[in-house]
Amino acid sequence: MNASETRATLTHLYDALARRDGEAMAALYAPDASFEDPVFQLKGADIGRMWIGLTRRARDFAVSYAVTEAQAGSGRVELTARYLFAGRRPVVNVIRSQIELEEGKIVRQVDHFDFPLWAAQALGLPGKLFGRFVWFRRAVSRRVTRELGLPPRPV
Repeated sequence: MNASETRATLTHLYDALARRDGEAMAALYAPDASFEDPVFQLKGADIGRMWIGLTRRARDFAVSYAVTEAQAGSGRVELTARYLFAGRRPVVNVIRSQIELEEGKIVRQVDHFDFPLWAAQALGLPGKLFGRFVWFRRAVSRRVTRELGLPPRPV
C-alpha cells in the first residue's frame, strides 16, 4: 500500500464519518483490527459496532479533518468533531488519530484527545470536577460501552 492509497483510505474513513455512515466506516477495518482511545479499547467487529452506534446517535454533528501524514501503510489525521452530547451539551473535540493499514484495511487505530476537556463539555459539572481522574474515565467508558452494547474496556 503506497502513500496515495493510504491517503485515499483515510479520506474515505473520515468522509464517511462526516456523512455519519458507520457502516461504510466499519467496512474499512480488518477483521482483527484494534482501536483505542481514552474511552474505548476494541477489537475486530466491535470497532464497526462502535462507529455505527456513535454515528446513529449523533445530533447536530459536523466534522472537519486533515490528513497530516500519509505513508505506505500508515497515516495521521487531525480532526475536529462538533456535536451535541446526549442531544443537549455542545462538544468540540479535537482528536489526533494514528492509523496503520495492511492490504487496504485499517489494522490499528489509536486516537488521542483531551479527556478532561471533553468530559467538562459533555458531562458538565461532574466532568469538570472529576474528568482528570482515571476512575472517572473508566466509569464513563463502562457506561458508554454498555449503552452501545460493546464489551467493557479491560482494566
